[in-house]
Amino acid sequence: MGANEAMGPAAGAAPSPAPPGRRWFLEGVAADGSHTVHEIAVLPYRIGRDAGNELALQAPGMSRQHAVLTAGDDGRLLLTDLGSTNGSYVNRVRLAAARVLEENDVVHFGNAEFRLGLLGETTGLTTSGGDRTMIAPAGAVLSGHFVPHEKQLRELLSGTGLGGAVQPIVRARGGELFALELLGRSSHPELPASPVHLFALAARMGREAELSTAFREHGVRTVARLAPGSTLFVNTHPQETFDPAFLEALSKLPHEGLDVDLVIEVHETAVMEVERMRELAARLAELKIRFAYDDFGAGQARLNELAEVPAHFVKFDFGLVHGLNEASVAKQKLVADLVRMVKELGSMALAEGVETEAEAEVCRQMGFDLLQGYLTGRPQPLDSLKTK
Repeated sequence: MGANEAMGPAAGAAPSPAPPGRRWFLEGVAADGSHTVHEIAVLPYRIGRDAGNELALQAPGMSRQHAVLTAGDDGRLLLTDLGSTNGSYVNRVRLAAARVLEENDVVHFGNAEFRLGLLGETTGLTTSGGDRTMIAPAGAVLSGHFVPHEKQLRELLSGTGLGGAVQPIVRARGGELFALELLGRSSHPELPASPVHLFALAARMGREAELSTAFREHGVRTVARLAPGSTLFVNTHPQETFDPAFLEALSKLPHEGLDVDLVIEVHETAVMEVERMRELAARLAELKIRFAYDDFGAGQARLNELAEVPAHFVKFDFGLVHGLNEASVAKQKLVADLVRMVKELGSMALAEGVETEAEAEVCRQMGFDLLQGYLTGRPQPLDSLKTK
């Protein structure tokens, strides 16, 4: 196999009970899909193909002595790869040297995947008994049963590191500020700031709607405090559009005394579900909350569906607006006709992604009511509202 075929000093040391304090475990996924717990009761704790390892893994490419866990500082664990052929990984990054592990780290030994946890958090899991051998999957691609940064995302959902930004929406003629759009951000030191990456992480955990709610409620409360009386456009995730819990959460906001005029942005795909959209519009009207169809023109929504449940605002997708001044006559006519028909339904037409004055001028000529984009204002942190 490799250098790991010979027992190294760490691997050859006689195991002794793990130091008192935190009791660690490796959570794995068995062939039948059940989750199992392998308590790290002794240190060093060896992982490899040989039956004498504390955790024996029978898998193609698994080295006889693959890796070892030893005691690190402050009761933490130190993972060392023993020169294995297929490597050891922490949060999908291959180890080049020993590394201190943290709770919820995702660890791969070759393609055998585990999550590091603390005993006491193993509800619903099965603790492995005397037979410490498990079958690990074969394959060159790292498996993905566990998600790195689960703990950090849970912290974000609880409020740690929640942030946001606002971008102005202005009147097409005159340029006066009409509203702000709320954009989610993170200041958590161990998570990306970008909402795109955060929602990708949340999707792997099935918590996109929770993340959307957390961003929205944090932002609404902050804007109400720093810029009371603002008209605020807020995003929704498609998963929560028709969820009763979404409306219930919205209904509670006025009772908090928040002085914000909310506009709920609904993705245009929801327009296709006419009856459900009609019910949502009626409920929002009861709450005195306006709504907008977002990303119009990016998907399959048609004007006849918009006519069934007209929105207060229709936001034309960036793809329709970008470079509109240089577009063909046919495309310009199409967009102008769409703007006219949207306005005939009683909606205000908003052009997203306006980046140049030439684009803005064409939008004005076409009858757009509102503009949004880098030309009229880039997203600014919520704290910037303090100075206004």
